[in-house]
Amino acid sequence: MSATEVVVYANPELLAAAAAARLVTRLVDLQAAKGSASLVLTGGTTGIAVLEQLHRSPARDAVDWSRLDLYWGDERFVPADDDERNEKQAREALLDHVPVDPERVHAMPASDGEFGDDPDAAAEAYARVLARHARPEDHGAVPGFDIVLLGLGGEGHTASIFPESPAVYETQRPVIAVRNSPKPPPTRISLTLPALRQGHDVWLLTTGATKADAVALALAGAGEVQLPVAGARGRRRTLWLIDRTAAGKLSNVYLPPTA
Repeated sequence: MSATEVVVYANPELLAAAAAARLVTRLVDLQAAKGSASLVLTGGTTGIAVLEQLHRSPARDAVDWSRLDLYWGDERFVPADDDERNEKQAREALLDHVPVDPERVHAMPASDGEFGDDPDAAAEAYARVLARHARPEDHGAVPGFDIVLLGLGGEGHTASIFPESPAVYETQRPVIAVRNSPKPPPTRISLTLPALRQGHDVWLLTTGATKADAVALALAGAGEVQLPVAGARGRRRTLWLIDRTAAGKLSNVYLPPTA
């Protein structure tokens, strides 16, 4: 049984800085222990803010970026140069500023890429990427990710898995095309909950009072069909990194004072 931990920060800026510091420490420890590490990135305001903080941190150079495999939990199926694309935002925030190995940056296909405007073909191709990097000890076609970063929406979605959508019922495929997303853009590619649960550590990062209900329901044990984020669990640990307002409906956590 994996452990669940909740850490509450006074404001979004402090959360992003602290999460970046945690990430450096964990990646350095992983690389020291086994030579390399793997990280699944997320988009969204908080996820990109963490990468920006990491870019600005003097400690970032403690990570051996050439020995880090990078994946994405989901992607907006838009052209490669579209500002809404998670990959583009991550590159501008961090990846263009550190010496990553291009062969180890596993971005999801864009809508103007090799598979054209076919999200199903793009999803199948990304599933093949995952399968190529899975090891025998992973017992399947998805790598055992060291850390999975995820955000969540006020209605409880995570990655591009929305409440009561076809994606939340998927149990066989690790990557799927998402159509008619209630949050634009409507077409996306996403890892499924079983794939996300291959993460040894899953970190859920969110801020704001609009997320408070979803946070409280997920931590109270809500079902994943109605609240997909409740199904995002790490094999070793699930770590919630949230700000004071997102924790506003929790009764059993310490709320730090506001600045």
